[in-house]
Amino acid sequence: MTDLSRFPITQKWPAQHPDRLQLYSLPTPNGVKVSIMLEETGLAYEPHLVSFETHDQMSPEFLSLNPNNKIPAILDPDGPGGKPLALFESGAILLYLADKTGKLIPQDAAGRYETIQWLMFQMGGIGPMFGQLGFFNKFAGKDYEDKRPRDRYVAESKRLLGVLDKHLANRAWIMGDDYTIADIASFPWIRNLIGFYEAGDLVGFSEFKNVARVLETFVARPAVVKGLGIPKRG
Repeated sequence: MTDLSRFPITQKWPAQHPDRLQLYSLPTPNGVKVSIMLEETGLAYEPHLVSFETHDQMSPEFLSLNPNNKIPAILDPDGPGGKPLALFESGAILLYLADKTGKLIPQDAAGRYETIQWLMFQMGGIGPMFGQLGFFNKFAGKDYEDKRPRDRYVAESKRLLGVLDKHLANRAWIMGDDYTIADIASFPWIRNLIGFYEAGDLVGFSEFKNVARVLETFVARPAVVKGLGIPKRG
């Protein structure tokens, strides 16, 4: 049996199945990227809830795995060379799992880099911009009398949706016919923007027909349906 005891994070979240990949997460747009990926690939894993309400992400145990105190993070007992690998940053984890399984990323070099390109589009654009818009539309930022900060993120979010909508014309998925980590990265954020953040009308989401079409297909996938609820909130 694999011994993960040298990793301090297992002191707070003991591994009941140390031979399985350990997921430390919360069902947020970034968190569910990894749970969806794990469900899609069929890898055995054990999820652990990192509760923001009790500031789990600031605990010494979690910081030992991710000093940036963000979810998700993983501990794979069967990493490269058969040695355990601890990893954080959702984009890096998606790439790692795609390479580990040989799934959800093209095997040819050109297709691989194009997929990574769209993964970076989400990581550097969609995620940060939609997150800021959520803050100014739903959370504390909504009380600011000056709406210029909110409107800045509205405009940039609309621009990003427009880029993606144009790209998806006559495409089933971001990479064409093939469903990839680029889709797994992007569509949880789009779902969150119009759902939890309640910003659909604000960004004019009804204008982005292609994005809406692919989002509908995405959320109907069985692995997505399951992954969106993992880890279960207490």
